[in-house]
Amino acid sequence: MHESVSIIPEGRLVCGIQLPVQALSVRTSMPWEREGSTVDDMLRVAQACDDAGLFYVAICHHIAIPRSHADMMSTQWFDPIPTLAYIAARTTRTRVMTNVYVAAYRHPLDTAKAFATLDALSGGRVILGVGAGHVEAEFEMLGLDFVQRGALLDESIDAIVAAWTDEYPVLPGPRYAVKEMGQRPRPVQQPRPPIWVGGYGKPALRRVAERGDGWIPQGTPRKRMPDDIAYILGHRDEVRPGARLEFGYITEYVYVGDPDWETPKGTLSGSPDRIVDSFNELGEIGVSHLQLRFASRSADECCDQIAAFGRDVAPHLVRKELS
Repeated sequence: MHESVSIIPEGRLVCGIQLPVQALSVRTSMPWEREGSTVDDMLRVAQACDDAGLFYVAICHHIAIPRSHADMMSTQWFDPIPTLAYIAARTTRTRVMTNVYVAAYRHPLDTAKAFATLDALSGGRVILGVGAGHVEAEFEMLGLDFVQRGALLDESIDAIVAAWTDEYPVLPGPRYAVKEMGQRPRPVQQPRPPIWVGGYGKPALRRVAERGDGWIPQGTPRKRMPDDIAYILGHRDEVRPGARLEFGYITEYVYVGDPDWETPKGTLSGSPDRIVDSFNELGEIGVSHLQLRFASRSADECCDQIAAFGRDVAPHLVRKELS
């Protein structure tokens, strides 16, 4: 088991977003994104996050969507690596992250090389979020066994960590056995960039405890968070005692202020104090990073909301340290 890597300062509850436009799933995009949005809109939102001091911007990962899933998921999924490189070149401090990258789709040394390069180009701003994947047809298209996706991810995480910590890593396999093969550039972040594990069920939670530096829940409701965090920490104490893990949460839609339009059901809106109180409840149970979703009708309104959040909400967010 490898040592954990922590990048969030103690006591802080930081925030990021999954960038709009890059993926147009009906479940995660606002109508304006599906009605003629542009790459420039995506870039302006990323730069608004950079200006507001948000901790990261994230991109999701799919290669090709089966026709049977396209109405709900859409077929627009920008490739994470060039997209994050493009964003990193036009921002200065926000971290660039995948939420999540399906590591099984590529040889782990290919993934390690791509994200080490991105870390070097961005000045050390990479967070690699990984997940097992859920679209069986994508695995079939690539000649991969969907049933083995968890084992593929575990081996990939171990291999990526090895490649980031040793220029000539030794990978024991079974699928990816490598030795005497070196990689540069090396990551800027030392000892390596963090790897946050996405997922919902018990196998994903155990993976966080065993191999991850943090957790990105995928659809986990608030009421379940304390139990899932306790489960991760309990398993961590068995396999990797003392590892410091970052716990995330994907929020409901947020609107700073009182909207004069019909926001998505369940939107958290109102005064900055109300939003601070709500999110600090998550900080109290040990959540350290929030992935925000801003209710908006345009890229301009999204940028305005990010600015308001960064000014009036983010500075007042705190979290409790968990042992």
